[in-house]
Amino acid sequence: MSRIGNKPITVPDGVEVKIDGKHISVKGPKGTLEREIHKNISVEMNEKTIEVKRINDEPANRSLHGLTRTLINNMITGVTHEFSKELQINGVGYRVVKQGNNLNLTLGYSHPVIFEAPEGITFDVPNANTIIVKGIDKELVGQTAAVIRTKRPPEVYRGKGIKYADEVIRRKEGKTGK
Repeated sequence: MSRIGNKPITVPDGVEVKIDGKHISVKGPKGTLEREIHKNISVEMNEKTIEVKRINDEPANRSLHGLTRTLINNMITGVTHEFSKELQINGVGYRVVKQGNNLNLTLGYSHPVIFEAPEGITFDVPNANTIIVKGIDKELVGQTAAVIRTKRPPEVYRGKGIKYADEVIRRKEGKTGK
C-alpha cells in the first residue's frame, strides 16, 4: 500500500480545484496550474479533500499512485506559496546581474552568458553571488535552477562554479597532496 498515495489532500481556502475527467486545474492567489492525470489513476473531489486512487496493484500503477498525489499536492502548495531554489556562485570574477527578466552571468568565459527566464519564473539577485529562482510550478523551478547550474558546474579542486545553496561539494586535494 502506498502510504503517500492514500493520504487525502486538503484544499485550503482561496484555492479552487476543477477535475474534468483526466484533467485537473488548480487556481489560487498566485496563479493557475494545469496537469493531465494518467489513465490508470482516478482523482475524486469531496468538499475540501482530494483522494487519489489506482485501478489495480500492478507495480507501474503503484508507483504512479504516490507520484500523482504528490504532484497534485505540489500544485496546491504552489498556487498558495511560491517555490524557490537558491544558487550560489563561487569564483574570482564570477558574478550575476539581473537585467529585466534575464540574468547576465559572468562565469570566466570570454563572453557573458545571458539566461532568459521561462514563463512563470522570476529571479531575485540579492547580491552578485546569489540567484534565487521563484515560481509556482515546482518542476519548472527545479528545472530552471538545474539549467542555470549547467552553465558552470562546480569543480572539485577549487570549488569554482554555480552550486545549490544547500549542496556540499566534495573537494579533492590535488597534486601536492601525496
